[in-house]
Amino acid sequence: MKIGRYLIVLVLLMGALITFGDRGLIDNYRMKEKLMSLKKNNHEITLENIALKKNITLLRDNLSYIGMVARSELGMVKKGELVYRKAQ
Repeated sequence: MKIGRYLIVLVLLMGALITFGDRGLIDNYRMKEKLMSLKKNNHEITLENIALKKNITLLRDNLSYIGMVARSELGMVKKGELVYRKAQ
């Protein structure tokens, strides 16, 4: 009878360790969630890098793109362009 009780306690203890222990089922689930999050973040960064490389290429090679960026982001104007300002 005592061997049966010890066996049941041992099985319950092993089940608890498998479920809640280090590298157990719950820890494994958390690690999978973290891995998916990191993969998603990595993919977003990769897409951002591709866009930045395209932007760098355009800024190095395309003069009309450089002019467009200078006008839109820096507020510059070409020689001979008229600038209209609204009175506030």
